[in-house]
Amino acid sequence: MTTTTALPDPPLTRIPWALALSAALAGGLAFGVLTNLGQGWLPGALNQLANSGAVWSAVAFAAGAVLAGRVTLPLAAVAGLLAELGLVIGYYAYAEYGFNRAGMGDTGAPLTWLGMAVIAGPLFGVAAVWARRGRTTLRRTAGVAALAGLFGAEGIQYLWVLHYPVQATVCIAALILLPLLMARSSRERALTLSTAVIFSFVAHFTVWTYLSGLSA
Repeated sequence: MTTTTALPDPPLTRIPWALALSAALAGGLAFGVLTNLGQGWLPGALNQLANSGAVWSAVAFAAGAVLAGRVTLPLAAVAGLLAELGLVIGYYAYAEYGFNRAGMGDTGAPLTWLGMAVIAGPLFGVAAVWARRGRTTLRRTAGVAALAGLFGAEGIQYLWVLHYPVQATVCIAALILLPLLMARSSRERALTLSTAVIFSFVAHFTVWTYLSGLSA
């Protein structure tokens, strides 16, 4: 894979670290409540996508993408972490205390997702910065393919294991569209898409094997 250096992106206005991190946390909390509500709002089989690990990880990616070039890379990682932690807290807090909710039940699920947030948050926060502001093809490809591959991994789970064709179709569409829309050239799109497909199988046989072991 080539690592050709690209022309530098134009500088962006820097954002104070306190504002960046508080906004990431607030956004995560809000999205956590929305994903909980989304399970009741989305029609039919699509409501399961509101509780999707890939959709949840996209929140950290979004935080990193918004802050790319405006904060340092370590701060983008922390912002991704706070966005994911906020999402999990918001989701389960609404499940427990929200209007007409039955409660979050056993604490095993929120603790599991908090543990996953500690890993996914910084990872996808950094991936978004690489996707948007990466100076090399390698970083831009890895950044976009990380998120697209996670959607692909969920698509594999929905299609081969759970036999949910509607959810699988949405996830596979995201796997294809993210590289096509975010990569900078036709060659980079092809490279990113092929990398995302590889990431899909790697993520499926690692993340979902781990989660299946926890639920066993």
